[in-house]
Amino acid sequence: MTLPPALAPVLATERLRLPLWTAADVAAIRGGARAPYWHPQFPREDDRDATTLWRDGDPWSSRSITVHDVVVGSIGFFGPPEPAADGTPEVEVGYGLVEAARGRGYATEALTALVAAAEEAGARVRASVLPDNAPSLRVLATCGFTDLRGSNEDGELVMARPLR
Repeated sequence: MTLPPALAPVLATERLRLPLWTAADVAAIRGGARAPYWHPQFPREDDRDATTLWRDGDPWSSRSITVHDVVVGSIGFFGPPEPAADGTPEVEVGYGLVEAARGRGYATEALTALVAAAEEAGARVRASVLPDNAPSLRVLATCGFTDLRGSNEDGELVMARPLR
């Protein structure tokens, strides 16, 4: 299967690079090692949790968010697209930044790139966020996540971006 260009191993935006995690990245995150190109606050607990979703070489897997070649967070899908209730292929996305990188538009820029890649591949994107996480709710709203589907078993709001 040939992947659409949007799902390349490294996605790039004006300010960011979003490379897929490698086995070495995952081993270092899991093992508590420190890579010289990681921000001092990386990895966060959520980044360590994301290693459980990682699949080697899978474009629907975890990626680093890098600014000036420094990893400041992670973003990725929770698995490949699966048919939603309406039959549309759908993926769930998660993302996060180290505290020092927040408030600069990086999450919005990274999510915009990943959503564009998913949509080019024909998949709709959804996200789950705690109702009191105002910064993440703003990111989702800015990126066009307008379909509120209620909440999940963890009390998170489930939002989707209508497929364009």
